This record gives sequence, structure tokens and C-alpha cells, in this order.
Amino acid sequence: MDASGGNNAILPSQGRRFGCLHVTIFLLVAIIATAGVTFWVVRSYVFPSAFKPVTLNAKEEQALNVKLERLDPLSQPVAGRPGRGSDTLQPERYSEADATREINLTERELNALVAKNTDLAHKLAIDLSDSLISAKLLVPVDQDFPVFGGQVIKVRAGLELAYEMGKPIVVLRGVSIMGVPIPNAWLGGIKNIDLVREFSADEGFWKALAEGVEDVQVAEGRLQIKLKE
Repeated sequence: MDASGGNNAILPSQGRRFGCLHVTIFLLVAIIATAGVTFWVVRSYVFPSAFKPVTLNAKEEQALNVKLERLDPLSQPVAGRPGRGSDTLQPERYSEADATREINLTERELNALVAKNTDLAHKLAIDLSDSLISAKLLVPVDQDFPVFGGQVIKVRAGLELAYEMGKPIVVLRGVSIMGVPIPNAWLGGIKNIDLVREFSADEGFWKALAEGVEDVQVAEGRLQIKLKE
């Protein structure tokens, strides 16, 4: 018998073993991560917080007032004439001599107007990018609605707006609720269709729109619309 035989005995493996403690730690991490993702989804889409209204600085406010004055001289008071906020209107002869037919607004100005003049200040946010107007809207759900009754859900929509070949282009790119895109069938089949081209052949809104617009430009952070005479 080899005297050193005792040293050749098979020893237990020295590698790491995952015991109950390791499994428990992994389960806790997984639970925490899942809870965090669930909270983010619920917080962002199911019960979103109100939007923060856009507030213009002094320079931006002055630039917007100049644009509003060009669109409507009564929006700003001048000596001897009340402004729009007055309850008194003065007789004035109608004239288009100095009238502008262009609407030129930045994304911040557009959102500031929404915040200042409507009850959508904390519910609607508009984004302007190349040929695309995107909107986020918080919609209160009726109390009798199942599951989400009495809560507020986030709705998002994208509208392509451009001008080509002498006509405006208006295309609904999609609508989503709580991050889930709405099927085209539920939107009446109007998704990804040029609404002006589709409906302007008939008398009505879309034909009047096409005939009254001379140019439309939507760029990053800017909207410009020019009307015909």
C-alpha cells in the first residue's frame, strides 16, 4: 500500500457554490428592478403628472408681442385706443392694407400661448420638428370607465404638415394611448393618408383649407403658415 495514498484522496471542489443566500439576494434584486420598471410605467403612462407650462423670458415675450401685434393690432393697447382686454371697442374702418398673411411661431411661443390663453396649460405640450407636429395630451377618464375611471391618461399624436405641388399636406402619423399605438381601423382608416388629397375633391373643410393656404413650413422648433389673399 502506498504510504502517500492518503494524499491522493479526492478533495471537495473548491469552486463557488450558489447557496440559499445567493438565490435570495438575486430574487430581491429582480423584485426591486421589476418594481422600479412597473412604477415608471404607471407613473409615466397610467397616472402621469401635469406638464410644466412654458414661460417665456423678457426677450421672447417681447418678440411674441410684436408678432401678435402684427396679426391683430387690437392685441396691444396704444395711446387713445384700448387693447384687447378692454370691454370697449372703438369704431374702425376695415382695411387689409397693412394686414399680414403669415403666421410665424416658435415651439416655445406656441406652447406659451397654450399655457397663457387656455385651460390646457398643464395638459398639452406641442413639439415641432421637420414636417411634423407632435402633441402630448393628458386626458381625464370618466369616473364610470372600467379600471382607469377617474384617472388621467397620456395620449400622444403625430401630424405631418408640409406643402408640395401647390397644396398643403396633412397626414396623421399615429395616435397612442399610454404608449400603445392605436390601430388604424380604430382611427377610421385615416392613418398615413394625405387628408387634403383624399378629401379636397369634395366641397367642404379640406377643399377650403387647400385653396386658402399658400405655404406651410414646419421645421425644428418653428412653424410658418402663409395664407392666400
